[in-house]
Amino acid sequence: MLERLDRYWRIWATALCFAGFGMGGLFLRLVAFPVVQFTVWPRSRRTAAGRWLVRASMIAFVWMMSTLGVLKYQVRGGEKLKRGGRLVVANHPSLIDVAFLISLVRRPDCVVKGELMRNPFTRGPVRVAGFICNDSGVGIVQDAVASLKSGNNLIIFPEGTRTPLSGQPRLQRGAANVAVRAGVDITPVVIRCRPRALTKGEKWYQVPQRRAQFDITVGDDIAVAPFIERNAGEALSARRLTDHLARYFAMELARVDA
Repeated sequence: MLERLDRYWRIWATALCFAGFGMGGLFLRLVAFPVVQFTVWPRSRRTAAGRWLVRASMIAFVWMMSTLGVLKYQVRGGEKLKRGGRLVVANHPSLIDVAFLISLVRRPDCVVKGELMRNPFTRGPVRVAGFICNDSGVGIVQDAVASLKSGNNLIIFPEGTRTPLSGQPRLQRGAANVAVRAGVDITPVVIRCRPRALTKGEKWYQVPQRRAQFDITVGDDIAVAPFIERNAGEALSARRLTDHLARYFAMELARVDA
């Protein structure tokens, strides 16, 4: 009986959290960001202010979900995300992974889906914060490299979408292309959610039987230099690095599962 009541509560609490997220997005778009748009100059400072607001909202969202009992979470090695100019690469088991990482990373920048620019709740934050859309064509890598060189911490989910319930993460080469082009080491983040929640294909109200536990582990940097050979092109180097990342995440997730 108590387990059933707890599950019903988590359904309502999840609805409340996502309603708050949506209302917060509208507030940022209609109130906070217009103020920033017309009062903060130059553009670089305006973008920094927008990212600060987005990060503050994500901190509030994670706090709300934890306080209302929707989830529990633990972060290991979070101090490694306090540095600047880092390429943060993570697996993507749930819908709220980006909320966790933005809340933990200083000066966050992200590669996000282009559809977020068309969503009324997320369009304002994505635009004002200057996040990189993945439908911007060949300029994605150049924009990502420029962001890193300016001192931002760039968050990329190389799967491109949430990990399916069955199977290991399948990585695309985007993150490796950025790392090779910029010559920047990778800071890997392994996210584990037990039991799985807010996964690909699930509705928000399909909460697990018990409260989800998120374990977020920031690993040691992965050096990019060993994958860049003098006579090898960027494409080959990126493919080798992507293969290494795929093995890394598979091994780390298996270790957590053990």
